[in-house]
Amino acid sequence: MAVESPVSHRLTHIALLLLTFATGLVDAVSVLELGHVFVANMTGNVVFLGFWLAPHTVVDVTAALVSLVSFVTGAVLGGRLARHLDREIRHWLAVTLCIEVVMLVALSILAGTGVLDYRDHTKLILIAGLAVTFGIQNSTARQFGIQELSTTVLTTTISGIGFDSRLAGGTGDREKLRFGVVIAILAGASLGATLTRFAVAPVIGLAAAVIACSAAIFWFGERREA
Repeated sequence: MAVESPVSHRLTHIALLLLTFATGLVDAVSVLELGHVFVANMTGNVVFLGFWLAPHTVVDVTAALVSLVSFVTGAVLGGRLARHLDREIRHWLAVTLCIEVVMLVALSILAGTGVLDYRDHTKLILIAGLAVTFGIQNSTARQFGIQELSTTVLTTTISGIGFDSRLAGGTGDREKLRFGVVIAILAGASLGATLTRFAVAPVIGLAAAVIACSAAIFWFGERREA
């Protein structure tokens, strides 16, 4: 059963779109700088593991496995937080999103100071930390029951654009929201890819700031009318 957001539909959508934007930022870092691995979109990693099973295909299977296992770990943690704290929705969201922010800030600092390198084996720690973070985010966002706004996956959203379009005989319902989701992750990925040409750690820090804005909306946003 979907939880009821503590703020209006409009503010809920904005907050979740910000989380989607953060996904684009961080997946740009992971794909371009950490060895062609996703930390938020697990479909890509499963496909990479499939490539590894084929002969003579070069894939960083260790990175893909670390990301996949870590993402599931984050989803488990997100599920436990939801079940223990969802009696007060604002409190649950504040705790969950603050955990994300703290983890991303810590990873940004560790990467920026050279403790975690993007090229050697320590990058696996960075991959694991990012995947745990977005596993938490995905399991949290899905509690709202908004199919288009899982914040980390676009396949269902894009399918909905086509299926419900007027071209397919539909009404075009929720079209603006769906296009907004696609644009949010596209913009995040584009900005992340651009910034990683100059520095990587600040992009992770920027993702933390974006998630903090989402948390602020859920905490300070006007309460939903009964």
